[in-house]
Parts: sequence; structure tokens; C-alpha cells
Amino acid sequence: MRTIRIGHSPDADDAFMFYALTHAKVEIPGVRIEHVLEDIESLNRRAATGELDVTAISCATYPAVADRYRIMDPGASMGKGYGPIVVARRRYTERALRGKAIAVPGFGTTAYLLLRLALGDPPVIVVAFDQIPRVVREGLAHAGVLIHEGQITYRAMGLVKVLDLGERWEKETGLPLPLGINVTRRDLGKELARRLSEALRASIRYAHAHVDEAVAYAMRYGRGIDAETCKRFVQMYVNDFTVTLGDEGRRALETLYRRAAEAELLPAMPPIDPL
Repeated sequence: MRTIRIGHSPDADDAFMFYALTHAKVEIPGVRIEHVLEDIESLNRRAATGELDVTAISCATYPAVADRYRIMDPGASMGKGYGPIVVARRRYTERALRGKAIAVPGFGTTAYLLLRLALGDPPVIVVAFDQIPRVVREGLAHAGVLIHEGQITYRAMGLVKVLDLGERWEKETGLPLPLGINVTRRDLGKELARRLSEALRASIRYAHAHVDEAVAYAMRYGRGIDAETCKRFVQMYVNDFTVTLGDEGRRALETLYRRAAEAELLPAMPPIDPL
């Protein structure tokens, strides 16, 4: 029995996606899965060491670890006209935002890359993603980039949206917005990588076929959101592109990396060779 360590975040969308694998609804013969739950920026840092066999990472982190990891065809988080948002206590123009201190969830996150593509190089402070609303409310930052369910619940926190990075991306590219992916270590070999990918795809399909069951589990990681909000959030990000990237998903990734390279935010285009 081979043990495979899989890293994913303790967030509602990942919990929904991995529900069948964590509850033995989907199994891989000859493989025992050890789940490692950490926030996405911690997983981004772990990917640099190659210690996890399979892990969720930000799309923005992949170019730095592409020599160690290969993209999995299932498991992508892509927004269709939505994505991270910049919020504040008051409204700012885009020009005014460029000089304001903005709280971001980590330098390795796609949210930070998108902010750079939109605003250039604004002053930022790194804050744990779930603390960004508080930091903005308390005036410790002028604005903050929200990921996860904060994109839905920010109004209840007394904040206003000043820039929608997902809407901006769709307007400029017409493509889905790639935010997160799952990757397998290249040294696992293609045969095992394919088996792991098919198991993850089966887990995602199980969740889609048993939505209420999977959402009930995902709510444990929803930071107090109600069932309908949780369902809305997971169905935003566990979508058709999560089952398979397809040609459009690949084009979206290529476009993200090309734009980042053209803005000199990436040294070179990484390989996009999913299994």
C-alpha cells in the first residue's frame, strides 16, 4: 500500500471537491491517501520544497514549481466573470487605489498577481486571507483583496467593492479566470498521476451528484456561512472547468502566464501539460 500525501485548503470549495476522497466514497486501489490541510499560501510555500505528492496551489505559484510538479486536468478553480475583489470602507477610483496600502492574502496567490496586472505595483501588506476584512475595517489598510467566500459576504462586513478583478479579466480576455489548480509531483510518473487525476475527477463528480451531502460537509469549513451561501460559493468554483480544463481552460492559463510574462512578473512561460 503506497501512501500519497495530498495537500488542500480547509475551505468550503476544496472540502466539497475532496469530500468523496476523504470519506472513502472514491478509493484508489493500492493507494492510501493522507490529507494535509493548510491555507493556500502555506501550500504554495510547501510546493517549493516538493514535499507533498499532490497539492492545491495558486495558479500564480505554478511557474516557480513547474520543474517539480505537473498540472492535474481536474481540480482547477476558475471564475466565469467573477473572482477576487478589492474592498474598502469607502469608494476609491482605480487611480486613487494605486497609491493606497492594500492587504493581500500572500505574494504567491493569483489574487496578488491579478492586482499587479491591474494596478502595477501598489503598496501592499500580507495578511491571512480571513483577517483581511478586519484589517480593512480597522483602518490598518485602505483596501483589501478578498478571496473565498468573502467575495459573497463582504457587504455584511460593512465593506464596499471598489474593483472586481474577475469582471475585469473577463472584459479584457473573454476567458474564465484561472485562480487555483491541483498538481502532482512529476517524479510520481505518468501512470500514477493519471490514476490520481481520475480519482479526483470521480470525487468532484460525486459531489456534483450528491450536492446536499457534500455541502453539509463543506459547511464545516465555511467560517459561519449558511447552507445556501455555502452552496452558492462551491458551485461558483467547483464547476465544469474543475472536472476538466478543456481547451478553454488551457487557453485561460496560457493567457494568464503570457500577460504576467509581458508585464515582467514572470521570467518565462511554464509548461502546460496536464494529466
